[in-house]
Amino acid sequence: MNTFPSLADEDRERLEAALGHRFKDVSLLEQALTHSSCANEHGSGTEHNERLEFLGDAVMELCVSTVLYRRFPHAREGDLTLLRSSLVSTRSFARFARLTGIDRCLFLGRGEDAQGGRERDTVLSDAFEAVVAAVYEDGGFEAARQVVDKVFEGHWPEHANESRKERDRKTSLQELCHRLFAGERPIYVQIAAEGPSHARVFTVEVTLPDGRAFRAEGTSCKRAEQNAAAKALAALVAEPAGAGSRKIHAKG
Repeated sequence: MNTFPSLADEDRERLEAALGHRFKDVSLLEQALTHSSCANEHGSGTEHNERLEFLGDAVMELCVSTVLYRRFPHAREGDLTLLRSSLVSTRSFARFARLTGIDRCLFLGRGEDAQGGRERDTVLSDAFEAVVAAVYEDGGFEAARQVVDKVFEGHWPEHANESRKERDRKTSLQELCHRLFAGERPIYVQIAAEGPSHARVFTVEVTLPDGRAFRAEGTSCKRAEQNAAAKALAALVAEPAGAGSRKIHAKG
């Protein structure tokens, strides 16, 4: 009989809320969160997430391709391929594993955990793919696509030829806050939306966990959020909170 480590109800509910999917078969989620190092420690009968990760690799590529295809009906194949390659990557999936809390729910062997496996991009990326595969097995392709659309919200490109650097400012800020403020996240609030419908200007304020706030404008709410995130990033990189004179380099 296959067995898996048990996920606490509160952790499962928190993760399901972040994913936007409630599992009918919780054992699928628990298998997706079980690293091979943990399975090896528990002995025979305990499966790990590598088979689900194999399936998730294909499911993720199809989900992202489907969303991009529908979002940009006039985009060329080359543009869609470039957009997909920036989203379907180890680094990208590791980010979403952290943003959804998968990293905190992983079942790792004691040695792997002690050696920093919970922070390793490859481990997190594989777990993210496995979790999406678990959703696919639990609810079908449409359930998996909806999870991907929800998790990637705010990270989808606005234009088919948009650069990755511009797209990733919010993600970079969230990652930096995660490191500097013990996992806390920045909060975005729309302050104003002014002007005629064809030339509307949005103002957004982002507040950091230490209380500092930065405002910026944009031609859309998402663009204003990106611009506010860029201001906050610049401030943190130049003078990181609680870091003294230590220089912090933001990923981008």
